[in-house]
Amino acid sequence: MQGGVLTIEINGNRIDVIGKEWDFSKGSNKSSDQSGAKEFTRKTFQTNNSEFEILDFLCDLSTSYYADEVMSWIKTKVEFKGGFDW
Repeated sequence: MQGGVLTIEINGNRIDVIGKEWDFSKGSNKSSDQSGAKEFTRKTFQTNNSEFEILDFLCDLSTSYYADEVMSWIKTKVEFKGGFDW
């Protein structure tokens, strides 16, 4: 877990999960504009990937609580075809 900013970009069936370093020059508040922050990781998924793959990557970048919150938001935007593959 590194910390910083998580950005999710969704374009059709493509989901990009982007980890960015916090850009303190833009402020330290939660509402500060972090759109130009420097990326330290990016991974692309498709909606036919299992939800677990994305959740696992999110957990590497954040806590399990926030990973679940982000995953819940993603699921409001896309319909997964893979489901959880336990």
